[in-house]
Amino acid sequence: MSDPRLAEHMPLLTFDWDEATAAGFVAKKEEHWARNGLGHWAFLADGQYVGWGGFQKEGDEWDFGLVLKPDRFGLGIRIARKALEFAVADERIPFVTFLLPPSRRNIGALKRLGARHIGEVNYDGARFLKFRLETDLT
Repeated sequence: MSDPRLAEHMPLLTFDWDEATAAGFVAKKEEHWARNGLGHWAFLADGQYVGWGGFQKEGDEWDFGLVLKPDRFGLGIRIARKALEFAVADERIPFVTFLLPPSRRNIGALKRLGARHIGEVNYDGARFLKFRLETDLT
């Protein structure tokens, strides 16, 4: 999380990343698991940590986020497809939202997944592009 290539596209990452910050961050993410029975995962490839992400309930919506180590950015679409397979199989999740900062110009992968742009939102003082993907295929 301290890599400037990540911070470039994470407008809410406006603080120094240290052990105390990491511990607080993990505690907040664990609260989502306790409250909603779902949250974020650590992602591994060939036994190595490559990033984190998953589903976080925002009001009545399940938002999906993914943060990968810069040398593993190429795994994003594969990991996202697996996570979305999970969402399709989970009856709690009729659709998934994605919030991307306007600095993210390349959104082709998101569109290939079937997500559609539904507007812009302000989240914690930062502007994001909001996308939605239907997961209830019935």
